[in-house]
Amino acid sequence: MTVKSSRKKAKGPNPRELDVEISFLEGLIKRDPAYVDALQLLGDDYTQRGRFEEGLQVDQKLTELDPMNPLLFYNLACSLSLTGKLDEAMHALESALDLGYRDFKWMARDPDLKALRKNPKYARLREKIRRVKIDVD
Repeated sequence: MTVKSSRKKAKGPNPRELDVEISFLEGLIKRDPAYVDALQLLGDDYTQRGRFEEGLQVDQKLTELDPMNPLLFYNLACSLSLTGKLDEAMHALESALDLGYRDFKWMARDPDLKALRKNPKYARLREKIRRVKIDVD
């Protein structure tokens, strides 16, 4: 499975197809709660269907299963932002950066992080992003 750098929105399955896929993935997860690839797909599907709390639960589990994966912490930040948990989202995004997340262009326009970017505390994180960019370049 190829994992994108984040949950970039694209024209995907229609709602009915998503519901079928969600049911299938939920069945897989029941049998194997640590099936990371299925959990990632399930979290993406929940988010696409607007089931943000369920997506958040999946993302929290994923970061427990793989605590060194920057993409998982980025997705957790997105889920936390979508559910209005902005301080926690800020912390998760900082963790993603610390672990090596570097898709700054997407981060700046990802609709899932819109509420977080509007938060005044985001200025501190923006400074950290600037410093990381300098180190990368």
